[in-house]
Amino acid sequence: MKNISIIIIGTVISFQTVAQNKNEPAKNLSLKEAIEFALVNNSSIKNAELDIDASRYKKKEIRGMGLPQISSSFDLKDYEKLPTQLLPGQFFGAPAGTYIPVQFGVKYNATGTIQASQIVFNSDYIVALQSAKSFLELSEKNHQRSQIETKATITKAYYTALVSKERLKLLQANVDRLKKLVDDSKSLNTNGFVEKIDVTRVTVAYNNLLSEKEKIERLVGLTESVLKFQMGMEIKSQIFLTDSLHLDNIPVVDISSSSELNYKNRIEYSLLESQQKLSELDVKRGKLRYLPSIFLYGNYSAQAQRNEFDFFDASKKWYPIGIIGGTINLPLFDGFQNHYRLQQSKVNLMKTVNSIDNLKNAIDLEIETSKSSLLNALNTLNIQKTNIELAKEVYDVAKKKYEQGSGSSIEVMNAETALKEAQTNYYNALYEYFTAKVDYEKATGVIK
Repeated sequence: MKNISIIIIGTVISFQTVAQNKNEPAKNLSLKEAIEFALVNNSSIKNAELDIDASRYKKKEIRGMGLPQISSSFDLKDYEKLPTQLLPGQFFGAPAGTYIPVQFGVKYNATGTIQASQIVFNSDYIVALQSAKSFLELSEKNHQRSQIETKATITKAYYTALVSKERLKLLQANVDRLKKLVDDSKSLNTNGFVEKIDVTRVTVAYNNLLSEKEKIERLVGLTESVLKFQMGMEIKSQIFLTDSLHLDNIPVVDISSSSELNYKNRIEYSLLESQQKLSELDVKRGKLRYLPSIFLYGNYSAQAQRNEFDFFDASKKWYPIGIIGGTINLPLFDGFQNHYRLQQSKVNLMKTVNSIDNLKNAIDLEIETSKSSLLNALNTLNIQKTNIELAKEVYDVAKKKYEQGSGSSIEVMNAETALKEAQTNYYNALYEYFTAKVDYEKATGVIK
């Protein structure tokens, strides 16, 4: 699946790179600079930063719930038909049991109101304020996790591009060596030392190697495009990788300190700790819901009634109403709803604790697995490096025998094929080593 994903990305990228501006100067890029660029431009990190901003705004929103809440309103009524009330008929001399319809009021009524309320004590508000702080911490840790993932991804992509470039260099050396063999074969054939079929065999091998070199050149361009894609850089931009691989001095990871691992070095562990804190706050919220809530409020309004629409006439009176009060809400019985919500919160807290214990085991397993993969990759790398040296010796001997007339072109071609296979195996091992190195550093929390 990994290879399929790279092919799909590469196919999309290849169409975009057709229009690349060749006149644009290439940007020098070390691994450190590539990571720094990605930390600013990678879309996942940008979104994680936006999540932090959203959490900060949410925290301020919840804090605002504890400030005085003030609102105002203005209500205007135009009675096209005045309300009718039924009064007992005996009030007006009519027989008992009868009613007389009477209209009360005036055509226009207006009421202006300003009201304020203030939380004195509310358990949901207190816990929500604490939860908002924890949510902000969770967003910041998610941002850190995105950074770690991006660093690991960019490091792998950068090394992939470097390995491809080194492979191309070595392949170019093979092309030059085989080109010389073709020229020498033609000269030997002219002088009668080798047959025409030998020249043909060497030429076919040379042409095949040229074709393979073109494929590797395109692969180098593809790996650089994948790197730019993961960095958040425009695909049409040109880059030049300034770091290099010293094949005789491959960096080795120190695995002796892995036994001293602090689980808190892993961002996943820290994220679960934050989740545990939120679960504990949810339990706390359920317990505090049994406490009363206290609110203060105030209301001031003025009302005017007119037969004419003259509410803005200062000489006409408005009749004020003012109220100051407080409310205490004390839960008495809710059908055990809060009790069962509290039990659910406790269950979720226990699940989080279990997840933390499971993560510890998962981290231990991941470290052991990545350590084993790293040691295997390093061992394979050393073996393949030796194989290259041996294959090169075999090729040189076969070529020398061929030039002296005591060997055949088939022997030379077989030696050349073995050398090319050894080189391919070596660079595959080199890629696997760097991948295992990054995975091990990520597992042990070195990448932060």
